[in-house]
Amino acid sequence: MKPARTSVSKLVSLLSIFAVCACSTEADREQAATWEAVHDTIGDTVIVHTVSGSVWGDTAILVPEVSIGMLEGPEEYTFGQVYSLAQGDDGTIFVVDRQVPALRVYEPDGTYRTTFGRAGGGPGEYERPDGGLAVLSDGRVLLRDPANARIQVYSPEGEPLDEWRIRGGFNTSSRMVVDTQDRAYPIILLDVEADVRDWRSGLVQILPDGTPGDTLEVPDTGYEGPRIEARREGEDGGMSVSVNGVPFSPSEDTALSPGGYFIHGISTDYTLTLLKPGRPIRIVKDYEPVPVAGGEKREEEAFAIRDMRQTDPAWKWDGPPIPDRKPPYRDIQAGEDGTVWILVSQPGIRRDDPDYDPTDADAIADEWYEPIVYDVFDDDGSYLGAVRTPAGFSPYPAPLFTREEVLATVRDEYDVQSVVRFRVELPAVASD
Repeated sequence: MKPARTSVSKLVSLLSIFAVCACSTEADREQAATWEAVHDTIGDTVIVHTVSGSVWGDTAILVPEVSIGMLEGPEEYTFGQVYSLAQGDDGTIFVVDRQVPALRVYEPDGTYRTTFGRAGGGPGEYERPDGGLAVLSDGRVLLRDPANARIQVYSPEGEPLDEWRIRGGFNTSSRMVVDTQDRAYPIILLDVEADVRDWRSGLVQILPDGTPGDTLEVPDTGYEGPRIEARREGEDGGMSVSVNGVPFSPSEDTALSPGGYFIHGISTDYTLTLLKPGRPIRIVKDYEPVPVAGGEKREEEAFAIRDMRQTDPAWKWDGPPIPDRKPPYRDIQAGEDGTVWILVSQPGIRRDDPDYDPTDADAIADEWYEPIVYDVFDDDGSYLGAVRTPAGFSPYPAPLFTREEVLATVRDEYDVQSVVRFRVELPAVASD
């Protein structure tokens, strides 16, 4: 039986005057932006279908305000492999450099303050911390360390306070979300004994006092995107397996909002759902399909073959072909303030690869890149607008997003990694 459909469809033209920042002028605020959307309800789900325009009226940009990192200098300012980021309510910046490893702490202006813990297995120590780094509202810092099968809990000053036991052995670059009630959600494998192709992930809710709560299974519709696979049997009878998605293919993506609900989508079209209890919101947006350039396709195929041959040196392409069009989006990220950030597909741009050596038979020219652009939605489904990022901006490790600022990593032309806090500058300000 189909769910009841409430016939409230209508085209809504919203003339939004958006206060861009405390320093904006009255003229800025008077530049009204038009966002056109169709609202509907199917059963208990609210549909918000963006047809055109945005609340912001045009594309916002990121303006750097604080930058930490340099090519040469004190070790506290030279990063090897930034793996996770966090920020306290007072603007204190926390960075895990996995290459050291070290959990470094910086003042809001980027000045180095101290390092929490050190490598090892004792109290306050860590071996291979992953993407699980978070700050509670009382200033305690959580660091996920699967190698020691625990979450290390530090005081705001860096003193080891507690160890929260978790299942070890599973490293992830995914962030560890803390919700509005200070409950942490480290990611786990639900079926560690299953074949890698059948792995299912979930989240363990941990209360502020360290007591384990519910286990949340990540939404899974059963969708299986196109994949390629390589296998190799070892001398001991074991099996090495590599499974990757086909480049530029749709995927099933999920993020946990600090509101405690999942954001879920399958990128076969521009649709995603905020799974709010009792009142889900489905976001739909019209978009123009982005073609995959021929050179872009050949390059990604070459990289995929090289990766598979690390497992099976004789591997040949055995999966579906690379599609001619990109999915509408590549990733879903939940903002710290409830906003939703969607990494949208962009046309590939060709550039020279100065490191390419044509005399090396194994070398692959890395000539194509895709600009990093996000679509940003409010938690009621309103389309705020697009945000264009600067050159070198990296979506990994996962940045921290709010509608006012973004904390992320950036690589310069010398591949030097920095941690940068950006201000989101809205179009009315950017046009001055």
